[in-house]
Amino acid sequence: MHRFANPARFTRLADRILPFVAVGTVLALAVGFYLALFVSPPDYQQGESVRIMYVHVPSAWMAMFIYVGIAVASAVALIWRHPLADLAAKASSPIGAGFAFLTLVTGSLWGRPMWGTWWEWDGRLTSMLILFFLYLGHMALLNAFEDSQRGYRAAAILALVGVVNIPIIKFSVDWWSTLHQPTSVMRLDGPTIHPSMLWPLLIVALGFKLYYLTVVLLRIKSELIAARLRALDLAMVKGA
Repeated sequence: MHRFANPARFTRLADRILPFVAVGTVLALAVGFYLALFVSPPDYQQGESVRIMYVHVPSAWMAMFIYVGIAVASAVALIWRHPLADLAAKASSPIGAGFAFLTLVTGSLWGRPMWGTWWEWDGRLTSMLILFFLYLGHMALLNAFEDSQRGYRAAAILALVGVVNIPIIKFSVDWWSTLHQPTSVMRLDGPTIHPSMLWPLLIVALGFKLYYLTVVLLRIKSELIAARLRALDLAMVKGA
């Protein structure tokens, strides 16, 4: 882990990885959405509305995955003072917020024809909304202080406290009586979705994960470049 604390070493690694993950993103999303829109069948109950699932479900997975990643990066930053951990959390937060927002929007679009309402204070929907607000709070704290280190620490503490919401999102449909259907993919007894729908869903999910990796690497690189420019400006001011 500490090998990549050096910004130059991290940048070299990122430059090697980026072309592969960028191409992988395009291929996975192209194949996944082609299968989802043109090959997979309509659901016998939901009809064509089921195709919203191919965006909604991977977005929800990514929103939770990225937040857990932010919490891990925050713990690393607080405990080991890893210089890139804070940057990774900062770079990830807007991406995770985007996925959480997309989850809420697509869930609302699906809920209207299926449940007859745009919104319901269901356990999973409400906890996903809380996750979106946690992302907004994390981004706000990062920019709330003139001293960036204070912002990083405050945001890291929020990320660690807020991670308790993740199991609530995951298990709310099992713990409480809820409108949201139970888990149908990540089950101990195996997925209950037909392979003709499961494979497009998993390929789109892979595309979303590669997209996240592409964007977060680019954002960390841009943060490192910005920090280098600020250091150069400060050196020039002191030299003058």
